[in-house]
Amino acid sequence: MGSAAMESATLDAPDPFDVKLLQALELDGRAPFSKIAAVLGVSDQTVARRYRRLVSDGSLRIVAVRDHEKLGQDQWMLRLRCAPDGADAIAGALARRPDTSWIGLTSGGTEVVCCTRPRTRTDQDELLLAKLPRTPHIVDIRAQQMLHRFFGGPDGWLMKHGPLGDDQIAALRAKPPASAARAKAPQRIEPEDEPLVAALEQDGRATYPELQQATGRSESAVKRRLAALIASGAIYIDIEYANALIGLHVGAMLWITTAPRALDPVGKALASHPEIAHATAVAGPSNIMATAVTRDIPALYAYLSGKLGRLEGVQHVETAPYMRRVKQLTYRPYLR
Repeated sequence: MGSAAMESATLDAPDPFDVKLLQALELDGRAPFSKIAAVLGVSDQTVARRYRRLVSDGSLRIVAVRDHEKLGQDQWMLRLRCAPDGADAIAGALARRPDTSWIGLTSGGTEVVCCTRPRTRTDQDELLLAKLPRTPHIVDIRAQQMLHRFFGGPDGWLMKHGPLGDDQIAALRAKPPASAARAKAPQRIEPEDEPLVAALEQDGRATYPELQQATGRSESAVKRRLAALIASGAIYIDIEYANALIGLHVGAMLWITTAPRALDPVGKALASHPEIAHATAVAGPSNIMATAVTRDIPALYAYLSGKLGRLEGVQHVETAPYMRRVKQLTYRPYLR
């Protein structure tokens, strides 16, 4: 191996401590640094310093996410075929909307893939029936409703890749307070919860005094309501990070067609594959949409031709590698 190749391999290698920290935060995004430090066997200052560095360079963000499936709200996966000179602007405009996530450019930059979660039926109709059809440079629109999540959402992907042991995972996994568990709060977000959820959507690690100021509620009331919302599954605390931090550099959308009787078994099998970051049943020409993430193109090929290709019930797979990710959970410059 030449010196340049050796240097590249070194640069691509993920930092072991970063991966441990990411998995700890995936297990409990609001865990105190002291708790994470105790489990990882380092000082509080080491955890705080590394966390702040990752946040400051744009590699990490922690936010609250509404679980639209648990809340019974519609979600759509959009595939917008665009003229090449318009795709980037269209992706950027969609990314600025609060009801979108997981936006990327695929198919050589001629297709925008976007998950949208309209808050109301009026918002949904306005986007799907009015705005997008009238947008210049869009030449084809496919909207597939998401029917059932096999993997993703509150299921942390690093549980498939992370280095932490079972004892460390158990020590870090967030547990709802006994009061929240007893309350068995319904899976809904009340109008008076909106300031609290909005503040957490900006910063999932906002302190209780900060949340008190944002909501006008007492600190004890904020603690109780946040615990109830998380315990009910209405929201969860998620982490957004650059895939390069864990040594994975290639992402691709997979549009999978199965026989109807194979839909559930194939979806559950995909959920167990380390390469799959998200998988959901959808309505449309294909009936499963999944996101695969691998170290490089040869690893993607090996997955497609091997594990996925041998999966019983899979009839057809359309693969669209990401050229660029425009938005994950939030709109900001995102590092792969």
